[in-house]
Amino acid sequence: MWDDVKRINALTTGVVAVAVALLLWGGLAWLVRQPAFAFREVAVRGPLERASAAHVEAVIRGELSGTFFTMRLDRGRTALARVPWVRKVALRRQWPRGLEVEIEEHAPLARWNDAALVNTAGEVFVAAYDGELPLFSGPDGRSPEIAGRYREWTEALAPLGLAIRQLDLSPRGGWRVTASGAGSPLTIEIGRDEPTARLARFVGAYGRTIALLARNGTRIEHVDLRYRNGFAAQVPGFKERPPKKAA
Repeated sequence: MWDDVKRINALTTGVVAVAVALLLWGGLAWLVRQPAFAFREVAVRGPLERASAAHVEAVIRGELSGTFFTMRLDRGRTALARVPWVRKVALRRQWPRGLEVEIEEHAPLARWNDAALVNTAGEVFVAAYDGELPLFSGPDGRSPEIAGRYREWTEALAPLGLAIRQLDLSPRGGWRVTASGAGSPLTIEIGRDEPTARLARFVGAYGRTIALLARNGTRIEHVDLRYRNGFAAQVPGFKERPPKKAA
């Protein structure tokens, strides 16, 4: 082999090429870490209405490290997504030393099982909120379905002057609505089968039943729609008389 000049030249060329490549790689790795490429401008797009600007700034200072070339954007997104009220984060590099942070906040729709909140997309999240919201209760993983029913049934009950204050889905799939209007709260037992159709029948009959009773001074607080062709109304203070015994 050592007598073969061509092989020796080829081997030498290969070694030199590898050495040059390693030097270039090392030089590039050193260059991209230099302070000259460190981020100098960070722009937060929002605006932030509920998420703490101070908390976001602290995460940016503490978690988003590196230069224009070396920062791990996935790690930064994960860190910022842990800030309360932050739903989505987008990070974009702005040449040569800028970073744009775009934050989408949760929009609260309801409370969830007295322990969390539900946003308008039906997603459960944890954050502190003092405002008034309806209450959703149901099994884990069913919040998107409940949010969809809430929007649908809110629109259906609005012409009656009823607003949903609580929407419950039982583990067995039964639905119950608690609504408020001009009078006392009204609980509507809908059940499992064809809930939207049952509620539509109730809405259609409301004016000549529940509303008529209310105009005559009788406030109904509970109705049960779990009947094939009608519904039952519970009249406060009404006691069914026992049947008379035959003489």
